[in-house]
Amino acid sequence: MDEYSEKILRLLGKVPAGIMIIPLLLGALINTFCPEILQIGTYTTATFTSAGTISITGVFFVCVGAQLQMREIPKVIRRGGTLLIAKFAVGAILGIAVGKLFGAEGFLGISSLAIISAVTNSNGGIYVSLMNIYGDETDVASVSLLSINDGPFLTLVAMGASGLASIDLMSLVSTILPIIIGMILGNFGSKIKEFLDSGTKILIPFIGFCLGGGINMANIVKSGISGILLGLICMFAGGIFILVCDKIIAGRPGYAAWAVSTTAGNAVLVPASVALIDPTLTETAALAAPQVAAAVVVTAIAAPIMTNFWAKKYGCPKYPLAEK
Repeated sequence: MDEYSEKILRLLGKVPAGIMIIPLLLGALINTFCPEILQIGTYTTATFTSAGTISITGVFFVCVGAQLQMREIPKVIRRGGTLLIAKFAVGAILGIAVGKLFGAEGFLGISSLAIISAVTNSNGGIYVSLMNIYGDETDVASVSLLSINDGPFLTLVAMGASGLASIDLMSLVSTILPIIIGMILGNFGSKIKEFLDSGTKILIPFIGFCLGGGINMANIVKSGISGILLGLICMFAGGIFILVCDKIIAGRPGYAAWAVSTTAGNAVLVPASVALIDPTLTETAALAAPQVAAAVVVTAIAAPIMTNFWAKKYGCPKYPLAEK
């Protein structure tokens, strides 16, 4: 049995970010073809579906926060702020440009609403998992700033409707609080920090599986080529812009830029949320939703691969170039 377990761990090590991406793909396949297996209720549903993502990620944040020292807070603001602003800027620029140049029909059937919804929202679960594999505690803690891009707020701002929206500050506080609690515990002493450090590794495959449990691969088929193209736009057009900002402004190698170039699962709900505020976008929102869903799947697969490639080629805290 030890021989087989060793082979499994070796396989996970060979696949880019395999400790997260393989459980994610497994969860997505089960959720796509036989979702009833994971919906039998109680502990099974709470542990192996998207229902468990928030709880497991919250515990993960506590463990990560314990590794963060008070003196590192300015670094968190600089790194997280750079990624947040860059992701918002590229989503707004691309979306507004498509709207101005191609009108309501959009580019190849992709509307400005779909582009802004997909590009400005990032998947925090994938980001923190990848940063724990390749980055450091400061990179992971930066998710407290990146959580601002959750939901329709930045999408509305980018579309010129910010006067109709208000950010839910308590949602932001609730995201930051587990990290703060962990940081307080970790700064009490090295023993507590060491104890909670084990959680940063153990929880990654569970986060991956839970994220996969909320993904339906059929969304790629439903959206057609336009959905896949939207995912590629988010990953590469958005990723390259964020990469440049990460290197120039934050002075970082750029691996975090690829990790944040994802589309959040809840971004699928953003077009409908915007349409509630502006009913003239109802028809556009109906077309945008499946495209955004496809972008969620495409970026969830592509981001770990690109982050792994960039981190190992250009360096990161876990794979310093000096050690090669």
